[in-house]
Amino acid sequence: MHRNQELYHFLMENSQQMTEDWYSMVEDQDASSIYSTKDPKIINTLKEQNQDYYLHLHKLFIEEESQFFSEFEKWSKELASDQKHLNTPDHYVVREFMRTQDVYTNYINNFYKQNIEKVSVDQLFSWLDIIRKVFNLSIYIYIDEAHRNTMKQLEAQKQMINELSSPVIRLQNKTALLPLIGDIDTARAKLILENTLIQCAELKIEHLCIDLSGVAIIDTMVAHEIFNLIKTLKLLGVKSTLSGIRPEIAQTAIQLGLDFDEVRTTASLANALEQINT
Repeated sequence: MHRNQELYHFLMENSQQMTEDWYSMVEDQDASSIYSTKDPKIINTLKEQNQDYYLHLHKLFIEEESQFFSEFEKWSKELASDQKHLNTPDHYVVREFMRTQDVYTNYINNFYKQNIEKVSVDQLFSWLDIIRKVFNLSIYIYIDEAHRNTMKQLEAQKQMINELSSPVIRLQNKTALLPLIGDIDTARAKLILENTLIQCAELKIEHLCIDLSGVAIIDTMVAHEIFNLIKTLKLLGVKSTLSGIRPEIAQTAIQLGLDFDEVRTTASLANALEQINT
């Protein structure tokens, strides 16, 4: 019921003007939005993307509905992965989808007015309804892709923070310091173990001071990971010294039955470094 060759040709003939009408509505002063650009090249790219969107949308009126939506969804996912749009706040992108829809429905209404004797009101409503579905799909696909992009960025940032939060600092005479700060969960503890072993091997460290004075709480799993680190370092020929152990952490270790007999401990980092250098 939605297919109509005359409407399709009407839209194709006016497609470029649709894009110009859309861009004339763009008013954006936020520097974080791609739509605020004054760069002619970027403006031209925006217009090309908008025109490409319209050209794909026009096919709705000459193709079977299932075929159209299948192909349109695939194409929309590719469009949604454009990094410049993903870097733009979501509400700006959604706003432009809505403006694009407004322009499109205006041209549908114009076609209806010009062909009122041949097009029924029911036909007009069916066109407007299916267009609404298409734009809802476009917005959903974009928001979903934007969410995926955000999660990837957060994961990358978390990875970077974790890596930077467990640096092995080389001192002198093949000694090094591992200052641990903040909350340590099981995932971070495992990452600390992996990074520390790699860095100690690369730096050819023979004595490592692990300072816990910046750690307030350690749970059962994390305590095990730290002692596993010490045992593994020993296998690599690296001696370990624990410094700055808080009373509550010491109690946790004792309750777990962890053996401190073979682990050198000091009350402070200063004491640990003094012992290492003597």
